[in-house]
Amino acid sequence: MTTTGTATLQRSADGEFVAASGDWTLAGAPALGALVADLRRRVSRGVRIDAAGIGRIDTAGAELLLDLADGGEVGGLDANRRALLDAVAKVRHAPVSMPPRRPSLIALFERTGRAAEQVWLNAYRLLGFIGLILVTLVRTVPDPRRWRPTALAFHLEQAGLNAVPIVVLLNFLIGAVVAFLGATVLKDFGATIFTVELIGFSFLREFGVLLTAILIAGRSGSAFTAQIGSMKSREEVDAIRTLGLDPIEVLVLPRLLALLIALPLLTVLAMLAGIVGGAVVGAFALDISSTLFITRLQDLGAVKHFWVGISKAPLFAFLIAAIGCLEGFKVSGSAESVGTHTTSSVVQAIFVSIMVDAMAAIFFMEIGI
Repeated sequence: MTTTGTATLQRSADGEFVAASGDWTLAGAPALGALVADLRRRVSRGVRIDAAGIGRIDTAGAELLLDLADGGEVGGLDANRRALLDAVAKVRHAPVSMPPRRPSLIALFERTGRAAEQVWLNAYRLLGFIGLILVTLVRTVPDPRRWRPTALAFHLEQAGLNAVPIVVLLNFLIGAVVAFLGATVLKDFGATIFTVELIGFSFLREFGVLLTAILIAGRSGSAFTAQIGSMKSREEVDAIRTLGLDPIEVLVLPRLLALLIALPLLTVLAMLAGIVGGAVVGAFALDISSTLFITRLQDLGAVKHFWVGISKAPLFAFLIAAIGCLEGFKVSGSAESVGTHTTSSVVQAIFVSIMVDAMAAIFFMEIGI
């Protein structure tokens, strides 16, 4: 039978004391808390407490009993209740350990070191994963029975065909913006006509492939991470291994090959869209006819610059697919982990694409192309 805890102030030959009885548990904590507060105003500090009448007691009741005693003696408890009261008292008086504060400069160096270590680990794992992909690719391609054309067609549609509108629209608009800005600067020197060279050179060599790679990194690279990460969290990747199949062959190669096909084609469309955007601005705002635009573009040596730009597309596609799939395999088991690695995939893919593009630009410049 449950009896609500209570406490009364009593007097004896030895002085006043508080007699506690009933159940001192969490269920009656609100009423007991008000009772303890009232008694503490009426009794002196360190009053003796007779707890022999207490039935059940838990940590909440022990806390209130110690508040009432306020350093005084608590008697009448059996061994088990005494052990509980002592444990609560020990926790109450235990010092709170705070981690030592590091100077801000040392903390900055520590964070920098951890970030540098993480960059190194990511690069190391990416290189190992690329090696694993290449080994699987060499083992799979010569054996047509292991090809997965259905998965390849699906990912080709998702990563390539469905990305055409956004790639074309973005490059068209940026081509128009570059033409406006270039014409504004060149107008002061009486060289507005060289806007054609600016558009052709920038989109054929750099903007077309780089903007497409950034879009695909944010669109398809993140999708690869989320898809594989969700499968990893639902233990579907383990099920694939249990069936005797290779997850790299089943999950990674179709996505990789689809991106290797889709990204160069999207790059061609991006180059054309950017040039068309610049040509539209030239025709309507700069008095540069389409015939003149095409003629000056041919004089620029557009074919050479086209091959410089398109040669980077397969490398970007390989890196974006590898990073996206690797981050998917890193997912642990929670939705938060899927979101974290998806974000990491996009950041890494965009960073690597820009870094590789900068290195390629320096390389082609040094060899005179």
